[in-house]
Amino acid sequence: MTVERIESTTRLPEQQSGAIITSSRGRWLHQWDAEDKGQWESVGRTIARRNLAWSIACEFLGFVIWQLWSIVVVFLPGAGFTFSSGELFWLISIPSLVGATLRIPYTFMVARFGGRNWTIISALLLLIPTVGLAICVSNPDTPFGAMLAVAALAGLGGGNFASSMANITYFFPAREKGWALGLNAAGGNLGAAVAQFTVPLAVMILAVGNVGLSAAGLIWIPFILIAAWGAWKYMDNLSSAKSDIAGSLASLREPHLWILALLYIGTFGSFIGFSAVFPKLIMDTFGAGVGIPIGPAIISLAFLGALIGSLARPYGGKLADRWGGARITLVSFGVLALTALAQLLTLPLGSFPLFLTLFLVLFAAAGVGNGSTYRMIPMVFALRASSSDASDGGMMSAARKGSAALGIISAIGAYGGFVVPQVLNASRIATGGYQGAFLGFVAAYLILMAVTWLVYLRPSSATALSRI
Repeated sequence: MTVERIESTTRLPEQQSGAIITSSRGRWLHQWDAEDKGQWESVGRTIARRNLAWSIACEFLGFVIWQLWSIVVVFLPGAGFTFSSGELFWLISIPSLVGATLRIPYTFMVARFGGRNWTIISALLLLIPTVGLAICVSNPDTPFGAMLAVAALAGLGGGNFASSMANITYFFPAREKGWALGLNAAGGNLGAAVAQFTVPLAVMILAVGNVGLSAAGLIWIPFILIAAWGAWKYMDNLSSAKSDIAGSLASLREPHLWILALLYIGTFGSFIGFSAVFPKLIMDTFGAGVGIPIGPAIISLAFLGALIGSLARPYGGKLADRWGGARITLVSFGVLALTALAQLLTLPLGSFPLFLTLFLVLFAAAGVGNGSTYRMIPMVFALRASSSDASDGGMMSAARKGSAALGIISAIGAYGGFVVPQVLNASRIATGGYQGAFLGFVAAYLILMAVTWLVYLRPSSATALSRI
């Protein structure tokens, strides 16, 4: 793709002070400096918020498409598909595997093509998995390989998070960056909840053959087209946005990147993994008629998990600002461990209200942990830079390393969306139930809790006095 630029520029509305922003064909903005208070107060804030609004809309739809298969698979057996439980778990988990992997190259696409241009492209790419899903689920004879390939394409929606976050980072000053990125992330995460709420309604309303399942993909097409049009009409490219490959390579050599990525797998990975698998867990645990009749209305309650986890994320960041990200992350892992243990002990009771309540607590803890762990990343890199010698810190700023680390860690954390369903699948194959998986989750959360304390809170650690 070639971006056309012209030499003649058009001056934006006159500013009171600060550098003048100019624009060229293709909505490219030049001389953008979010840290220039004069520029920011005159026109910068308005431009940034307009781009943020459409970025959230496109990222929201990305999460919707990313999580469509998590709810669609529950209705496949009733639509005449004869896939095994293990195959259904693969349909659930493969979008997360692909989406997590795509987050790495997507991080650099904004600088290569422009934030506006790439948002349009990435939004329109979502048409491929939506149409593909509608075609596949309309025919029960569709082979599993074709279904898996189309489910993998839903991972395109997972990659959108990385490019969206990278783009918004360039638009806002440091003092407002946390607020903007928090809104962008939470708005995207809500897409998982909306997908799981909407698809059962489509199945109930259009309960004729496989029409309802086809609608699970088709209903999003007009929204995708509107979002792409909005990005084309109202978003901007920044000529100042540059890829920081050197910063990414430097951050990879930082041991704390891998430690924080491990913690993020435990928090965001839990959120996205349990969001994906929650509808199937409800069906598998209560589908035999234990206490309640299972139908689309009950399955639709699965959206509450993703909703609560999404809404809890910003509060995790706020709590981290006040008490320190490491402390809040430690508490989050403690709550996750206790909740997973309670779920393990109460599963034999067959109580749906208890099952649902415990999962909502788990989602809330994971959401809070998302926010607090993400807040830790720039603080850890800033502290490391201040304590390093000139040969290291002088050559690469903490801001550059921290910014690059945010993209890498978000990609690694998303692999939890693949790991969690596969652990549950392995438990079901080995034991016929999910108790073994929850025992493993308890152990993992306790280990992550210990890592958080040893590295960031232990009195003798370098970071303990800094309230990371």
